[in-house]
Amino acid sequence: MTNSAKLNRAMRLHRSSTSNKQKVQPITKVVKNDENSVNLSLASITSNLHDISTPNRPISSDLAYNSWVVEHPSALGSFDQMMKAAKGKRMVVFLDYDGTLSPIVDDPDRAFMSDEMRAAVREVAKYFPTAVISGRSRDKLKGFVQLSNVYYAGSHGMDIMIPPRPLKPCDGKNHTTAMDKKASDVLFQPAKRFLPAIQEIRTLLEEITRKIEGARVEDNRFCLSVHFRKVQDEDYDILEAKVKSVLENYPEFHLTFGKKVLEVRPSIEWNKGHALEYLLDTLGFSNSSDVLPLYIGDDRTDEDAFKVIRSRGLGFPIIVSSTPKDTKACYSLQDPSEVLTFLLRIARWRKASSSSRSLAQIWGPGNSPRSVN
Repeated sequence: MTNSAKLNRAMRLHRSSTSNKQKVQPITKVVKNDENSVNLSLASITSNLHDISTPNRPISSDLAYNSWVVEHPSALGSFDQMMKAAKGKRMVVFLDYDGTLSPIVDDPDRAFMSDEMRAAVREVAKYFPTAVISGRSRDKLKGFVQLSNVYYAGSHGMDIMIPPRPLKPCDGKNHTTAMDKKASDVLFQPAKRFLPAIQEIRTLLEEITRKIEGARVEDNRFCLSVHFRKVQDEDYDILEAKVKSVLENYPEFHLTFGKKVLEVRPSIEWNKGHALEYLLDTLGFSNSSDVLPLYIGDDRTDEDAFKVIRSRGLGFPIIVSSTPKDTKACYSLQDPSEVLTFLLRIARWRKASSSSRSLAQIWGPGNSPRSVN
């Protein structure tokens, strides 16, 4: 089978696998650049991929993963096509924390991001409005990330702090999140009325987890996480049953399942997808057809944000996973190390684009200075 035939077959698989999902509408607006005018969309990028493998990485022998990557191509291998679509648009970056900016670890209190990752996020935030959305409490999230030029949304978006002056698109040189010292931050907490009940539940959960070795409760303010990564397999069913028994007396709460964690959350219509929409709206981007949200996450809670991006018909939903999984994401990265590489690349791309525009403004199109031999 020729490479062309393989690619056509892969794209047919992609279309059939997504036929029952919410379709991404193509962009009909023509995007102009320095060379010509092109009509680009999320769908057209996917259907025109030639290199869907991550550079400098051995080809996996896992056939299931290889098939999955055809449907969710590497964001690194697809980088040029993605940035071609982003040209002339305003990108807004959203990042999950655990499993995306930091590795998944046994002790959730030690899920530290590397200095290299922090530097990469800081660099990205110089050029694009950037937010970190996590199930962690907002204060704990800020303690891990330690950056002042990003927005923070904790408790799966139920605790959002916005400086009074929203971020504005810029040339990368003047892009900061400096706050107006005379005004107050905008605090958005849609589940605030549940705080007393959350503390009651926390006390009850701490009582039951003390009797199960390896279990622990993490207070994320507007949600509670029961970690069981260190729990023996034979004890898990007991733990889950006990957590469910606690919630029987709190009908306004429900249980969700993450990576080795049970999460108790208020039953309100709010998730990471709503948080993404709220941030876009608050930052003044909700009604702009030239805004391109990019979201990178690894957990099922990030799927709500992926769905929002797909419904917009424009943007880059990227799943972080080294194994096949059902997802609404269109692209993939294997692990936080690939996330680091991708973030550095988009920062360099934006910096180079800014430099090119600056030179064109100074010298005029086609008149930039050339080196003299």
